[in-house]
Amino acid sequence: MDARTSYDELINLSKQTALLASCEALLSWEQQTYMPPGGVEHRGNQLALLAGMIHEQRTDPKIGDLLGELEASDLTGKPDAVEAVNIRELRRVYDRATKLPRALVEEFAKTTTVAERCWAEARVKDNFPAFEPHLARIIDLSRQMAECYGYESSPYDALMDSYEPGATCEQVTALFGRIKEGLVPLVASIIASPKQPDESIVRRNYPVDRQEILGEAAAAAIGFDFQKGRLDRTAHPFCSTIGPGDIRLTTRYNPVYFNDSFFSILHEAGHGLYEQGLLEEHFGTPMGEAVSLGIHESQSRLWENAVGRSHSFWRHFYPRTRQVFHATLHDVALEDFHFAINRVKPSLVRVDADEVTYNLHVLIRFEVEQAMLSGDLPIADVPAAWNQKYQDYLGVTPPSSKDGCLQDVHWSIGAIGYFPTYTLGNVYAAQLMNQAEESLGSLDELYAAGEFHPLLTWLREQVHAHGQCYRSAELVERVTKKAPDETALLESLRSKFGQLYDL
Repeated sequence: MDARTSYDELINLSKQTALLASCEALLSWEQQTYMPPGGVEHRGNQLALLAGMIHEQRTDPKIGDLLGELEASDLTGKPDAVEAVNIRELRRVYDRATKLPRALVEEFAKTTTVAERCWAEARVKDNFPAFEPHLARIIDLSRQMAECYGYESSPYDALMDSYEPGATCEQVTALFGRIKEGLVPLVASIIASPKQPDESIVRRNYPVDRQEILGEAAAAAIGFDFQKGRLDRTAHPFCSTIGPGDIRLTTRYNPVYFNDSFFSILHEAGHGLYEQGLLEEHFGTPMGEAVSLGIHESQSRLWENAVGRSHSFWRHFYPRTRQVFHATLHDVALEDFHFAINRVKPSLVRVDADEVTYNLHVLIRFEVEQAMLSGDLPIADVPAAWNQKYQDYLGVTPPSSKDGCLQDVHWSIGAIGYFPTYTLGNVYAAQLMNQAEESLGSLDELYAAGEFHPLLTWLREQVHAHGQCYRSAELVERVTKKAPDETALLESLRSKFGQLYDL
């Protein structure tokens, strides 16, 4: 068999697995949006079966044989060629997958399906003890998976590698240290400033049906294609990729808090724009998949914050917002509204956090996850440890687990090692936005005119179209000519909030 024939066979197997995974994604999406509570056990069995089947396909010895043959062929001669990228990344997937026994994969899928439903109920009832045994089991299974994968320094590295290939605890810990050093004095200056926004503006009455209209309009305005996607309600916002032409966004609504749904929608739409920007002809192969969760988060945080919380965005969008919520905002000037949506205040809930304190929320989760995984933090002690870190880092103490350690869905779905990608995403986003400004000219002028397409086009050319051709750090450096670091992020925060708070 010649190399081209073998390559075509490998790609065909990869696409078959992707089709099966898309069925798994659809069931997972439906579980979090429309499935009745009574279906959780059956859904767990369905997802466990699918997880096992997907795992079996990914670990088919035929794939190993094909990869071995292709790695010795001239198809790998040019590292950034489509064929070479697919061969390299499919090898990575194959090597990791073959380290996990099918029974462990199925058990993990079933456990997290049940745990997610339990988490949703426990959060509503503020009942951490009800979720505790599920979390304990997830941590135990995560340890087993880390041991199967193998690692040099920390089991957390093995798990984080699933979301941000190549990232290590040592690197991320150092990054967080530098970011924290830069943020602490900025937060203190902002809190001490005599100029403060009227937070009550975003805490007025915002009817949910009108929030839905405005949120969908905003997502469409920045480029999300609703002919190839949709927006639904869930307990915790997320974006789910079913396949080409089918990207599902979700959000939650609070009738007396504007920010909750609006910026969640922009955040998830950012994820959706990335998925819609991946090349459809490469679906089911690494060249048609996102680089990493860090790059993915760079897209969501970019549209949510750099665009969606900018003054120029609201110069364009605020007149429409006042029309939709006329009874609520008829007496509120643009400047006051913009200041209110950008208020900086240590808070309890990550998804409600401002841009300045957000990374401290992520740091807390990063440290708690490592402690759970190492066994230094017993699961029963998680609420107390969480609360203490919030007091130490943000000066606030959660009054309940609902607004404390139960606020995020991630642990219930087994995403241990995911949280650092939010901060990595912020770092990447700041550098990408600096380069976009240099390449496109004044982005503020474009936003004020309602022109978001130039930025989206630039991102699709510079980021989306490359699939997994480059690792995160390499991609950012290729686009911005600078290795990723915290400099651009800290500078952008100091500039923006220095102006808002007259620092």
